[in-house]
Amino acid sequence: MNSIKTSFPIVALLCLLSFSTFAQLIEPPKWQMSLSKEAPFVGDEIELIFKAEIPENWYVYSNDFDPDLGPMITELSLEGSSGFEKVGGLTPIKPKRKMDEIWEGEVSYFTGKAEFRQKVKITEAAVKIVGVMSYQMCSDVTGQCVPYEEDFSKNINAAIKNQTKTVEKKNDVATSEDVDTAVSAQETEKKSEVIAPPMQQKVDTAQTSLSNDAEVQENSADKQVTEVPEVDLDPEGKQGDATSMLPFVIAAFLGGLAALLTPCVFPMIPMTVTFFTGSSKSRSQGIRNAFIYGLSIIVIYTLAGTIVAAIQGPEFANWLSTHWVPNLFFFLVFIFFALAFLGLFEITLPSGLVNKMDAKADKGGLTGVFFMAFTLVLVSFSCTGPIVGSILIESAGGEILKPIMGMIAFSLAFAIPFTLFAIFPEWLNGLPKSGGWLNSVKVVLGFLELALAFKFLSTADQVYHWGLLDRDIYIAIWIVIFASMGFYLLGKIRLPHDSIMEKLSVPRLLLAIGTFIFVIYLVPGLFGAPLKSLSGYLPPMSTHDFNLEKMIRENSGGGSAAKPMTEEPKFADLLHFPHGIQGYFDYDQALRVARKENKPLFIDFTGHGCVNCREMEAKVWSQAEVLSRLKNDFVIVALYVDERTELPESDWYTSTYDNKVKKTIGKQNADFQITKFNNNAQPYYVILDHEENMLVRPKAYDTDPQSFVDFLDKAKAAFMQ
Repeated sequence: MNSIKTSFPIVALLCLLSFSTFAQLIEPPKWQMSLSKEAPFVGDEIELIFKAEIPENWYVYSNDFDPDLGPMITELSLEGSSGFEKVGGLTPIKPKRKMDEIWEGEVSYFTGKAEFRQKVKITEAAVKIVGVMSYQMCSDVTGQCVPYEEDFSKNINAAIKNQTKTVEKKNDVATSEDVDTAVSAQETEKKSEVIAPPMQQKVDTAQTSLSNDAEVQENSADKQVTEVPEVDLDPEGKQGDATSMLPFVIAAFLGGLAALLTPCVFPMIPMTVTFFTGSSKSRSQGIRNAFIYGLSIIVIYTLAGTIVAAIQGPEFANWLSTHWVPNLFFFLVFIFFALAFLGLFEITLPSGLVNKMDAKADKGGLTGVFFMAFTLVLVSFSCTGPIVGSILIESAGGEILKPIMGMIAFSLAFAIPFTLFAIFPEWLNGLPKSGGWLNSVKVVLGFLELALAFKFLSTADQVYHWGLLDRDIYIAIWIVIFASMGFYLLGKIRLPHDSIMEKLSVPRLLLAIGTFIFVIYLVPGLFGAPLKSLSGYLPPMSTHDFNLEKMIRENSGGGSAAKPMTEEPKFADLLHFPHGIQGYFDYDQALRVARKENKPLFIDFTGHGCVNCREMEAKVWSQAEVLSRLKNDFVIVALYVDERTELPESDWYTSTYDNKVKKTIGKQNADFQITKFNNNAQPYYVILDHEENMLVRPKAYDTDPQSFVDFLDKAKAAFMQ
């Protein structure tokens, strides 16, 4: 009994701490604003530099991806500013990129630190910089997203450039002509504000002031202006994510192994062995030459990766991955190689180039070994080119290490067999003879190249909204391509250069079976199946014209037909519920209806750019036991915190939290969540009774459907008491 009494306060304290942790406001990143020139002249172009320190386990979305994809991109508003003109848009500095399965597209983001730059042209001496940075911060650990708006302001005085200043020396005496002297630059203000939202000011007032800028002292127009050096905010980001690097390196290594089986490369193995056995005077020299040969192959291929890394930057990477010119070019290149692999024509390098490299190889010695490796690379290019190109294109992300590591992995797999056969020539007796099977490998690669080519066309189509390659058309193309490959493997289709197949080998049969399994997996995608394992290669679901799965789900009421709504929902022309759920988008209206229908009020704090909100809807709300309860047992209101629709002026109000006027639907909903529930993250689910009391503890991101069912059942039971 005493132990129970002793432990009870501890348990109670833990429960209180748990609840307070659950309901606390999430602090935003710490922002700072600076100028690339602290004392500019009128007419100068300078950059506004915005840097952020992002909390651990959180990330901030960048702005260099399709804004219609889903996440809330970072945007800069300079309304209220004067004395300058914007030049171009807000530019992110070296963001990371990933393919997001929920949004079904590529997004860019920052972790740890972020930097954005906005170029402006100074037009007046008095410059006033006032604005708002809007962005979204999310976490894969907590499963939450938070939209923020960061206010900032800064005043500077720009110097006016003088026309001329002439000094003549006569008889070693300097005399000044009648000239205008330059207007001295005014001393800049010593303060530079940290971009910090009101909620952060309340949490820690120390975070609301910037580090004082260095005082700029200029007494004449001739004084040199010091520029702020560009700092690499994320040196580790250049190296790429370790979790994303390993699969990439493995894929590159497997690509090197696949290249060995192409008709351009496989016959080179006996030629290589003949070269080394004929030119080596001793066993030790042969082994040494073999290692140098393998190392030369790695150096040659890695050099290509280094060159790509040297020219890549964030703008180049973004241009390469999104602009229609490179994507259309890559599409045509892949189609070209695919048709060559299928046997429409042969790809050959200029004979003069190959002969020159071959002549260098015949000279012997270490130079001859290197040029023998160079000859191998050139001769095999017609087969390895598409694979190498795929690796370099895949690594395009403004990184330094990724393309280099990709080429090292590819060339390592490519070089090891040649080195080993050069050391152990007797292994040649165990190799299968080159023949028709090599052409079959080439044709299969042709089918794969043909399928992958449409990924580049799809990217350009999505970015520029051409409407040429919707999701269902894309899937149909893949079904036809891979079905044709399956029939080819079974011997039902013959192409040029194919040998007559008298019997079907077991490996070929197994590969055909695997191909047809993949085709069957694709077929439901024509009717709206998500095909999550291929989300990185398929166009977004929003482009699917006939989504049968969605139609069935949205018209199923968990076993009951949808009931007419008590009131016509406000903002229903702008906002919608998933899965055929009927609900409201205005809190006061929803509370009024809940009282009329005598049901508890289910509040869904959500956002258009909240990836985990969409995941909850897809994985939890879509379950029959959850969906039936949401449709039948509650009045639901979805409060979008990032909806930018401006309300009539009569509906505006000044927040008691940050003393700012809330004009839009989203800002009012976000303010309501903070002031009422002391929480600012989404998804966030609250269930209230008619007196606006919480029936159960609010729930955040949790993809366990049974846990969500228990949450709903407990709230309903509490309401019925």
